[in-house]
Amino acid sequence: MTRLGLQIPNFTYPGTGPADLFEVVAAQAAAADGSGFDTVLLMDHFFQLPMLGPPDNYMLECYTTLAALARETSTVRLGALVTGNTYRNPTLLAKSLTALDIVSGGRAQLGIGAGWFEQEHDALGFEFGTFTDRFEKLEEALQIILPMLRGERPTFTGKHYSVKEAINEPPPVGRIPVMIGGSGEKKTLRMVAQYADESNLTSPVAELGRKLDAIAGHCERLGRDRSEITVSQAFNVCIAETHDEAYEDMRTFLGERGLDLDSLDDDTRRQILALVVWGDADEVGERLRDALDHGADGLTCSLPANGHVPGHVELLGQVAAAALGR
Repeated sequence: MTRLGLQIPNFTYPGTGPADLFEVVAAQAAAADGSGFDTVLLMDHFFQLPMLGPPDNYMLECYTTLAALARETSTVRLGALVTGNTYRNPTLLAKSLTALDIVSGGRAQLGIGAGWFEQEHDALGFEFGTFTDRFEKLEEALQIILPMLRGERPTFTGKHYSVKEAINEPPPVGRIPVMIGGSGEKKTLRMVAQYADESNLTSPVAELGRKLDAIAGHCERLGRDRSEITVSQAFNVCIAETHDEAYEDMRTFLGERGLDLDSLDDDTRRQILALVVWGDADEVGERLRDALDHGADGLTCSLPANGHVPGHVELLGQVAAAALGR
């Protein structure tokens, strides 16, 4: 599973229109493929997220784009960080993952979560429901998707989904690993212990020990071997050759989204910058090693501010691989 993953979360680049967009995305994936990353991941959203830009910023459909990236890469696994279960019927998702696995030569990975972006659901007509509804749907979906990916023909009748001898032919090339995203200790991490190969955590590194204890507790209750589960920690990163260059990239990125770092008071500026792992190679490497020292097995990193600029993916790959001891 993921030791070092690159997420591409942003598809709005200066001077880049629709006709040229895929080439910029493909260049980032190819750079990851050749610089130490083992996984390339896309967000599964249709609107840009509030912290990254306005909703009408460019957003490519995840699985169409991943299939195209399969032809631009050769070794990295390909998946979503993470799929919103509410956006697709589980049988359609199983078929999409299988197609991705076939066109990539066995490199597909299922990343999945309950879904959370209410504005996107309301605008596009996806049923949002309650928190409980979404987690019920996720668990039912896993009981359909996973058997379909494992060569079975499940029959299932639940509160939200029903299938009858769901056929998935041709089958995947190999076993498609499963990542569940989210940090909720009672529901999400219990489902990790029950269904997943990997947990991807977005909570602060300081909480990592408690999250690991929660996974271990769920594994013990379910009779699952905890060592079978990889835990990766997610980060937004802004890396550059120098500290000042990284700050300037952050300042520009946030300024384009209506936040002027230079006009903020010192405390507010520090709080905002603390949400991102940023700086030169030494500074970023130290932050990544800290997550590993706290117990993470792997890292998933996104470069929303400057990942499209040539050289930055490669620099992050070099620094993160060193943190991992490669």
